[in-house]
Amino acid sequence: MKEIDTDTGYTTFRDGVKSCLPTVLGYLGIGFSFGIVGINSHLNLLEITLMSAIVYGGSSQFVMCGLLLANTSITGIVMTVFLVNLRHLLMSMTASPHFRDESLLKNISVGSLLTDESFAVFSTTVAQKKHFSLRWMEGLNVAAYITWIVATILGGLVGNFIANPEQFGLDFALTAMFAGLFITQFEWELTKSQRKSIAVVISVGLSLYIMLFFVSSSVAVIISALVGCFVGGIMHDSK
Repeated sequence: MKEIDTDTGYTTFRDGVKSCLPTVLGYLGIGFSFGIVGINSHLNLLEITLMSAIVYGGSSQFVMCGLLLANTSITGIVMTVFLVNLRHLLMSMTASPHFRDESLLKNISVGSLLTDESFAVFSTTVAQKKHFSLRWMEGLNVAAYITWIVATILGGLVGNFIANPEQFGLDFALTAMFAGLFITQFEWELTKSQRKSIAVVISVGLSLYIMLFFVSSSVAVIISALVGCFVGGIMHDSK
């Protein structure tokens, strides 16, 4: 991996766990919420645990619960989840050049456990030009992965006692966590790249809001993501 000259850096597994602490706090809440939503979507605790361990995608797992309640076909669920999680391919492709000196198996392990939140931490570290190692990335990913599974199990254990998760706003927990992580990435004085990021987020939010009036929520998410990519591409070319 190419090293960057800097005074600070992350090299150990423990450093990765420490970098993951903000994500851990968010996952405890959102994972707990998913466990409750999963139970109320007629999933049992084992199914919730397996979904968190194998699918390991907060947004796609919430989407799956909605599709199951709507009696969607297996084919429809698989295709929808595939499209929702397709962004992980792009994130993995972005991260992989930084670990080109590592083995294929290690790169696969990094990509398999990469999430929106861990990628945000990774991207911030790259932008700050801090040195980091594979062990740091593994600590970041593993800490998030274990936290997510444990949190969803805990949520599933108490899910039978909450008949209507929406009344507590638990279905909004994922959106709230993304908003919180987004805000923490910025300083008071915004740089040019940060202003571009805000423009992309606003375009995604507006397009999502508009498309929800015309298409299903899963399709609206895909279209708004494409709009965000388009806007980001235009702004990048015009720098």
